[in-house]
Amino acid sequence: MKIEVYSPNIKRKEMDAVLTAMVEDKIGPGDRGRLLIQTAKEYLGFDYALVLRSSATALYLALKALNPKQGQGVLVSALSPRYYRNVIEDLQLTPLFCDVSPYNPCMTRETIEKALAGKPASLDICCIILHHTLGFLPDAEAIVQLGLPVIEDISQSYGTPEGTLHGAFVILGLEERDILTAGGGALLFSMNRRDGMALRDFASIPYEYCLPDINAAMATVQFRELPRSFLKRDEIARVYTQSSMRARHKRFVPLKEGQYNNYAFPLVLEAGLKDVVAYARKKEIVIESAFEQSIAGAGISAPERCPVSHSLSLRTVLFPLYPRLRSQEVERVSKLIMTIP
Repeated sequence: MKIEVYSPNIKRKEMDAVLTAMVEDKIGPGDRGRLLIQTAKEYLGFDYALVLRSSATALYLALKALNPKQGQGVLVSALSPRYYRNVIEDLQLTPLFCDVSPYNPCMTRETIEKALAGKPASLDICCIILHHTLGFLPDAEAIVQLGLPVIEDISQSYGTPEGTLHGAFVILGLEERDILTAGGGALLFSMNRRDGMALRDFASIPYEYCLPDINAAMATVQFRELPRSFLKRDEIARVYTQSSMRARHKRFVPLKEGQYNNYAFPLVLEAGLKDVVAYARKKEIVIESAFEQSIAGAGISAPERCPVSHSLSLRTVLFPLYPRLRSQEVERVSKLIMTIP
């Protein structure tokens, strides 16, 4: 039986919550969205939050809350999701693409300083969007010290034991491939009252921007069940890591011990990924490019300006890692990791 590269962690409890919401008179945005915010606050301790229909809506409102001027620049990683560019340009802002570390697929203070030094003199940067790519944590504390407002996207890194939030606004996506899923949606929140006041200006946004109760019901259960999911992810990742030590391909390295939540299991290949994907297909295991849907992977950023990101976009693959994998399936993937060409 074929093993897919990704499967959302949806169990009976999530299904029961959704079915309960469906039989109620009101399934659009309402009480369950408010319950989701209350539940999320128990885990995240934010000052104020909005629960929205999409990550793109969350990014749009986060940027609006900074009150940028038309034409200002927004600095983003070349390995961040490509929808970032669409949202930035829809607000008549200018994206400035930044390279990443070869050891950790996130921007660093050094790569940001280099991008800022090479920008057009007339481009004024209004903020940095800090994407926690593949669940790895950037050094947000050092980046905040640059003095620019920061929006953090923790959609893939939520649950990292050593994670500390530094951004003015934080996005926690609830899309299909985020660490928490509601089938779509996002939380946009601020950790302190000063920034929370800016989000409170959007408290009366139109109904159509808000997350329906069906999705909110699923996300609420996910918050409560996620600790069990992380235990299973950790068990699988330990097996894969042992196998990868016998392979010739490289792993990313967290900045510090404990700063990775096993969102996925990526390897950086010595060569291109076409042959490796074909080899895995013969074993009935699906693997895929880690950055096909990123800015660099879509060919939006210039390779000469972001050479590390461009190289990683061509050579990084993801292996199946999700709690629903059975022990026999984990063993099959582990053997694949050891033997890929």
